[in-house]
Amino acid sequence: MASPLDALKLRISEVYTSVQGESTFAGRPCVFVRTTGCPLRCVWCDTEHAFTGGDDRSVQGVLDQVLSEAVEVVEITGGEPLVQKNVLPLMAALADAGRTVLLETSGAYDIATVDPRVHVIMDLKCPDSGESERNLYSNIEHLDERDEVKFVIASRRDYEFARETIKEHRLDQRCEVLISTVFDTVDRRSVVEWILADRLNVRFQLQLHKFIWPPDAQGV
Repeated sequence: MASPLDALKLRISEVYTSVQGESTFAGRPCVFVRTTGCPLRCVWCDTEHAFTGGDDRSVQGVLDQVLSEAVEVVEITGGEPLVQKNVLPLMAALADAGRTVLLETSGAYDIATVDPRVHVIMDLKCPDSGESERNLYSNIEHLDERDEVKFVIASRRDYEFARETIKEHRLDQRCEVLISTVFDTVDRRSVVEWILADRLNVRFQLQLHKFIWPPDAQGV
């Protein structure tokens, strides 16, 4: 019998299994569903290949492929997944199937309708990204302890922006807060020293996959 999800379509850039490189799930095997399309143009973006292209697929087809991998953790990423409304039923179906579902989102789109079982990883943009004006701060009210906020740092200015945003919105009292660096752009040791000097209640992270494979590798 046909599933209602057969009629729902998504533009998909790639689906692959790898090791989770970021977040509190770093190091865990993970199936990545990368959607096509993103209206943001962060100057340091490392997934420009997902801006265009890809294939139109049914939500049921994507669901079947992911479940066939028999991997507990699934991340919906992009691009910007929330550009496509049909990621919402996909995430709900994955949660129904018992998967741990992560959503990597820019924070520029409303997360209010995301299934509450999904772990939202919201990337609040810092000034050097060129897209910090797109941050939708009303999203913060929808975060809870299962969610994470990430700041990608390219400079001291970015770090200070992250520090003040964390304090202003009391992010560390709401959810896990992550700080990472644009790969080979700002000195990682310096960022750690700034965090320690300010006694920030955050988790410093590296992009693990970029130390395992070449930094520009796709599908890893």
